[in-house]
Amino acid sequence: MERKLNTPISADVIKSLKVGEEVLISGIIYTARDAAHANMVKSISNNSAPPFDFVGQIIYYVGPTPAKPGRAIGSCGPTSSYRMDKFSPFLMEKGLKVMIGKGERSDELIKEIKKQKAVYLIAIGGIGALLSKTVQSSEVIAYPKLDAEAIRKLTVVDFPAIVAIDSEGNSIF
Repeated sequence: MERKLNTPISADVIKSLKVGEEVLISGIIYTARDAAHANMVKSISNNSAPPFDFVGQIIYYVGPTPAKPGRAIGSCGPTSSYRMDKFSPFLMEKGLKVMIGKGERSDELIKEIKKQKAVYLIAIGGIGALLSKTVQSSEVIAYPKLDAEAIRKLTVVDFPAIVAIDSEGNSIF
């Protein structure tokens, strides 16, 4: 049975999530891929405010396709997470504690997830069209010139994910 989560997600809820647990997320999640991560790290390093407050929020590694008429978003399947490994520790230090993507993370990042009491969730690859049905609204909030890789604020209802790495560093992989 899936566990229902509502954003923002508290530190206590994050700590209670266990590897292998299935979750359904409702509320706000933010999208960001490689280029958006590089821009955020550079901007924050130069003392600019992040595009959103990371505390209690989720970043989903996705570059959605354009929305069809009457839809909030196009297909939105997860992208490979390892490409964000070099950026994630910096963002976790700034308050990010929940990430969604697909695939394994490096041993170094798993240690950082444990240190920061964060979690890594996986979404199922290959079902982007089905995942898009959980998205009620989509709004570009940063880096619009990046097109599909722009940061979006998504409102989701029952977005499915699995806890792949919990806050104790236990890994499904």
